[in-house]
Amino acid sequence: MSASPSLAFQRYGDKTNSPFFEDFLGKLLEERDRTGLTAAIRQIDALMITVEPGNSLAYVGELCLMTPYHYLVTLESETHDTHILRIDMDSPDILVREVKDPNTRGIFRSLNEVYPIGAHKPNSRYMGEVFRVENLHAVVEMQKSRDVRFFNQDQVRKLELPGNMAIVKPSPYTHNIVGYWERPESDIRVYALGWSVIRPDVNAAYERAKETQEKLGLDKMLLPIDHLATRVYSQNREAAILEYLTLTSYYYWGSYDIANQNSSTNVTKSVHHANELESPAKVFTAANHPYFVNHLLKLPSPTEQFVRNFGPRLHHLAVAVADGEVRTGDMNKPHIDYVVDSLRDCGQDFLLDVIGSKEEGLKQIFSSASEYSSLIVEYVQRFGDFQGFFTKDNVAELTRAAGVDETLQALQAEAQ
Repeated sequence: MSASPSLAFQRYGDKTNSPFFEDFLGKLLEERDRTGLTAAIRQIDALMITVEPGNSLAYVGELCLMTPYHYLVTLESETHDTHILRIDMDSPDILVREVKDPNTRGIFRSLNEVYPIGAHKPNSRYMGEVFRVENLHAVVEMQKSRDVRFFNQDQVRKLELPGNMAIVKPSPYTHNIVGYWERPESDIRVYALGWSVIRPDVNAAYERAKETQEKLGLDKMLLPIDHLATRVYSQNREAAILEYLTLTSYYYWGSYDIANQNSSTNVTKSVHHANELESPAKVFTAANHPYFVNHLLKLPSPTEQFVRNFGPRLHHLAVAVADGEVRTGDMNKPHIDYVVDSLRDCGQDFLLDVIGSKEEGLKQIFSSASEYSSLIVEYVQRFGDFQGFFTKDNVAELTRAAGVDETLQALQAEAQ
């Protein structure tokens, strides 16, 4: 057993890491524990997503139908409307930010514009996570001493990000940000950003979504977010993981090699919360080989293709489905199958049929990418005491299906 709490967890997976990764994994986590940074950084409190002008109304309605989130309030500022979605105080909020002016320029837009498909929706992107901390000043000073760079307060104001947060500049590996804010566990989450209003049109879209959920019985089956999956370039896999562990209180759960899809799936989890529904796991997916050798290897490369088309970014949000079955007609149907069939009847598309089985321990599926955020919603149901995130067969099939979808999008973009 390691003397460092962040290194004491069981390692899973079959992916071989470099000596550099293994060496600095130990050094970084031991130092993080020793200096008190691990203890000071707690759970993910919020997820931030930005969409194009005019798209937030439809996207809030979509999220409120497909997930357990509820519309709470809209914060209006000069250049953004930010809709706060919440389940409860035990799982993260989602902040859906809408840019008011399509000509608004900024660093986050520039991260989209250099990629063929990302440029089609230059304001739409997942931005990153906000972590609750015990002492904001201490965490920021400690991270600055480790050469972590933050937006200054004037930059935060110009970007119209919440003023009660310290925000790390976008990662060169994931293009995501990490934010910190100081919030006692017993205090409600309040975001310092604009005027607070209940928008009638957003509230009506929310109520329609929840009426549909309740009528179908989905509200009793959908649980909070299980994990967040980011795709990065093959050469940045190890750096992206180590950077995230430097910025957070997460630990390295392990990596699996998905050789037939030329890819690997790498998981990090919260030191403080064993239950992912309280602080979602963060997953990094990367190709095993860079794009320029694929013509020699003759292997598919859906992950590298995604990153080359969209840029490094979040690929999907995984929503947990409660274990159990529901009686339909003369058969029992696992909850995930019922959820997917019900959403299909409502017009939601999926990239494949539900895969996996009760015998394997879990079932999973990917939705089609949202036209508003480009994010996929994954549904995952674990059976019994299954503790993992996937089976190798499942993740290979999910990766393949997403690659087909992204290939079609790339071809459509080139044809326009």
